Amino acid sequence: MNLTIHTAALPHDDPDASLAFYRDVLGFEVRGDVGQGRMRWITVGPPGQPGTSLLLAPPAADPGITEDERRTITEMMAKGTYGWILLATPDLDATFARVEAGDAEVVQEPTEQPYGIRDCAFRDPAGNMVRIQELR
Repeated sequence: MNLTIHTAALPHDDPDASLAFYRDVLGFEVRGDVGQGRMRWITVGPPGQPGTSLLLAPPAADPGITEDERRTITEMMAKGTYGWILLATPDLDATFARVEAGDAEVVQEPTEQPYGIRDCAFRDPAGNMVRIQELR
């Protein structure tokens, strides 16, 4: 089998705020933006990596989700426990400084982890955890 990761999804509850974070703070390219109002599906991705995308989507738009499930999703997003992504960079300190300057909520400053990874963590506007590892 020959598989690649094409698109991963994260929820948003404010498409404009999420778009500003991923485009303006993280520097991702906008590859698609469909829908209107809060019901927008926005596809972004890192420059130079056209085969890898992140879909920012309204979390409760699926008609198969019950009202109880919508409530649970909303509660989990508010606590920052619903979605997360792991990114990587060769310059963690510069990346941390740029994201911190973008007013993202800092969860963890750059730290050498006991398992051999140096990383940091932020929350995006929807509360999703964004961890960034240093490539070595």
